[in-house]
Amino acid sequence: MKSLRAVAAALAATLALLSGCSGAPRAVSGPEGVAPNTMGESEQVMVMLTPAPPFVWTRATRELEQTYGLRTIYSWTLASLGEQCVVFEVPRGKTAQDVLPRLASDPRVGSAQPIETYTTQAAPADPYAHLQHGAQTLRLEQAHRWATGKGVRVAVVDTGVDLDHPDLRGRIAVARNFVDRGEKTFTTDVHGTAVAGLIAASAGNEVGIVGVAPQAEIWALKACWQHPPGAREAVCNSYTLAKALDFAIVQKAQVLNFSLAGPKDPLLARLLGTALSRGIVVVAADGGDERHGFPASLEGVLGVLGSDDLKGGIQTPGGQPTAALAAPAVDVLTTVPHGSYDFFSGSSMAAAQVSGVAALLLEKDPKLTPGRLVDLIRKTAHPIAGTGNPHTVSQVDACAALASVTGGECR
Repeated sequence: MKSLRAVAAALAATLALLSGCSGAPRAVSGPEGVAPNTMGESEQVMVMLTPAPPFVWTRATRELEQTYGLRTIYSWTLASLGEQCVVFEVPRGKTAQDVLPRLASDPRVGSAQPIETYTTQAAPADPYAHLQHGAQTLRLEQAHRWATGKGVRVAVVDTGVDLDHPDLRGRIAVARNFVDRGEKTFTTDVHGTAVAGLIAASAGNEVGIVGVAPQAEIWALKACWQHPPGAREAVCNSYTLAKALDFAIVQKAQVLNFSLAGPKDPLLARLLGTALSRGIVVVAADGGDERHGFPASLEGVLGVLGSDDLKGGIQTPGGQPTAALAAPAVDVLTTVPHGSYDFFSGSSMAAAQVSGVAALLLEKDPKLTPGRLVDLIRKTAHPIAGTGNPHTVSQVDACAALASVTGGECR
């Protein structure tokens, strides 16, 4: 029996890699770019089916529909886990909590969970207050003597990125959409463009700004949508993030940037654990409280708070932050769509810059494990005065981190 399960798992994984997704997805009606569960019309649940041949998954999905009165919204194969994920619509008159206990105990189901919502961690800023002061705080000019992130693959799991921005041309190696109409919608996506610019805006092109890792390869993985349309803020959910994360793992990204935060999620935690076990560095924005502390709070993830390097201290939107590291996050100049630039604030910007620092370190030492890289950044960071208990928050120092790898000096 054990060997049969192994054969089934191998077959499923192979088919997943060949076809990308098994079963035909069915989407409920709603505005393009808005995930169905944000419409307020019905509740949804997410079910994982354990490794098996696709016909077994198809049969199990139909049986679950009939048994519990569910309707399939979307189904796909998570190739990194070799499992099938199915999003079901809960019958009208019932809630997700009504059906989840029964689904979780069903022998056909590996796991069942609600679909959580995540928000990007950007806040309004006073325009044109300062110019790239964060680069001075991180000591990037000195760090760039040793590394520029050349060839390091950084997956930006966010909204899309304006692929034609003059400071990002040639920096976007991969663009994939896990939300709506494809790459055409990337041109108006604000948050992902801002994050990508901080990580990898080109250097020496006499245009705009310089990214932390100006020669890194950006993978623009659109898993979030602007809400409302055209806003800086964006939202994502459990299954759009799971699809993007699975792609990044299978395609062997080296750094995963999550400039977003939300509640704990079992499936995303499993996928992030898989990423870390395969040597992928994961960087995430700390939302400042327990409800918005994931994935920054997950063990092995490099959680980042926003620091106010202009006036001192850290940004804490509410509650008690879980991260012990910070990077500049007040009035940070970066790229926005249509060849423009603007100032942003929030831990989204802090996480992006630390993802760039991770890319610098991986260029110099590609064998750095996520654990060793996190330890290195922590050991070379500088305590920020007045951050209080329960722990001291430290400011990331790109130059000191690179110097510890190269044996050089920051001058």
